[in-house]
Amino acid sequence: MTLFSILYTIIIKEVIDAAMKKEVSRGGYSLREKIFHKLRQDILDGRYKEGDSLVELKLAEEMGVSRTPVREAVRQLELEGLVSCIPNKGVFVEGISRQDIEDIYAIRESLEGLAARWAIERMDKEALKELEDICELMEFYTGKGDLDQVGRLNSQFHDIIFNSTNSRPLKQVLSDFQYYIENIRLASLKTPGRAKQSLKEHKSIVEAFKDRDIETGERVMVEHIRNSRMNVEKMPRE
Repeated sequence: MTLFSILYTIIIKEVIDAAMKKEVSRGGYSLREKIFHKLRQDILDGRYKEGDSLVELKLAEEMGVSRTPVREAVRQLELEGLVSCIPNKGVFVEGISRQDIEDIYAIRESLEGLAARWAIERMDKEALKELEDICELMEFYTGKGDLDQVGRLNSQFHDIIFNSTNSRPLKQVLSDFQYYIENIRLASLKTPGRAKQSLKEHKSIVEAFKDRDIETGERVMVEHIRNSRMNVEKMPRE
């Protein structure tokens, strides 16, 4: 996928999600939603690799469901660019390429700077306290070398900021980005020296939020995402 196609599929996904939520409220498509999320996670986790064939009948038998919800889930995966459907040949996994990941980080530099601005303006005291607490926990687990836990806390840290923007479109886009790069982000965090540097960057973000300093908050957030991107770009390509 290109940078344009990533943005395009996010917009398409927003339309699909709105329709699916409407159907779920009526009691429909919840099964399709579950199948879609499972298949998407399996692709991102590497269970299904680029070029692998997804056979509807086999998937339906493995999950104990009919082919209809599987077919619908596969269509959504295609709209997100994770699979491609080739006429008379079948469905093949595309996955997330290294270029996709680097593009996502580049987009995040702009969007998370905006998220920081809005969150500083709109964050309440409870959310700010939670942000501080999570940063303290990140420091604790970084010291213990438990980077898996640090990775989970890192996601929570950014989720608090996304939620505090009170912007559903921005939150949805950034949450999706977090989901797609979860594995590579954890691998990046485990490179020598990155966890400690990342902790310093998160502390700077917290201080800017405590001071309600919008300009500094935006700057340190952008620097944090840029440093993360640069670290990922230095990682060996498989």
